[in-house]
Amino acid sequence: MSGCRELCLSVVDNISRVIVGKKRAVEHTLLALLCEGHLLIEDVPGVGKTTLAAALAKSVDCSFARIQFTPDILPSDITGFSLFNPKSGDFEYRQGLVMSSFILADEINRTSPKTQASLLEVMEENQVTVDGVTRQVGKPFMVIATQNPSEYVGTYPLPEAQMDRFLMRLSVGYPERDDEMAILRRFRVNDPFEQLTPVVKAEDVTRLQEAVREIHVEESLYAYIVDIVRGTRAHPDVELGASPRGALALFRASQALALYLGREFALPDDVKYMARYVLPHRLLLRQEARLRRVSREQVVDGVIGGLPVPIITVG
Repeated sequence: MSGCRELCLSVVDNISRVIVGKKRAVEHTLLALLCEGHLLIEDVPGVGKTTLAAALAKSVDCSFARIQFTPDILPSDITGFSLFNPKSGDFEYRQGLVMSSFILADEINRTSPKTQASLLEVMEENQVTVDGVTRQVGKPFMVIATQNPSEYVGTYPLPEAQMDRFLMRLSVGYPERDDEMAILRRFRVNDPFEQLTPVVKAEDVTRLQEAVREIHVEESLYAYIVDIVRGTRAHPDVELGASPRGALALFRASQALALYLGREFALPDDVKYMARYVLPHRLLLRQEARLRRVSREQVVDGVIGGLPVPIITVG
């Protein structure tokens, strides 16, 4: 675990040069990367969704591709396609934008469901299949998608299967008054984003991801995580609860938080904290609950509040 905390902080500090006053959002973005997961950033325009994603990619010495999702984007633009070469007489693969380490799927809900679905395989299995041939993407690999939740015209809501593939969903939010003034000062002459340079390499990220898997989790926490996830399925306001993939995501996110905080073991507080970011977007509320303006975060909080917290032995 030696040096892991320092590497994490170097990435957070680097991103914070352009994302002012949003350290929690920056940390969660890094945690998703440590979990080998994908991130959905959902917020109104202009709060830094795209900049946050691009700043993470620029902080790691890896390849980066930005896909501006529009109605005319085709699946082949993302996964690649086979092109006939008359000289060789063979079909040659021309790789798509997804064959990069970091993928920024900007405004993902503005493209058709067919194009959205082209990301399903690579987000789950780190591979793409074109014309019957499967190709692995490199490591690290991460999809960071953005969307505006308040806009409905010309958009296609992400289906539950796709939402479930995102490890976390987060919002950036408007900055505080002092932070917004700091943004004006920092961007007065130059754009700090242009001066960002990588602070970690691909092998550093891989080492951090491997270290996350080594974080110790007591047996009682296994049961705690499963009980939380099963509690969402049994909740009266929930039509579709969190899946086993959600349980695994919560497990891994708890490990990543422990590593980020400099511990070699996970605590119940790690599970409780990460549940609010890992589980809500996986839930489908009943119509009656939506009419009563029940939020998915309230459901998760209620499930956690109704469960006994396990006591673990440290040392």
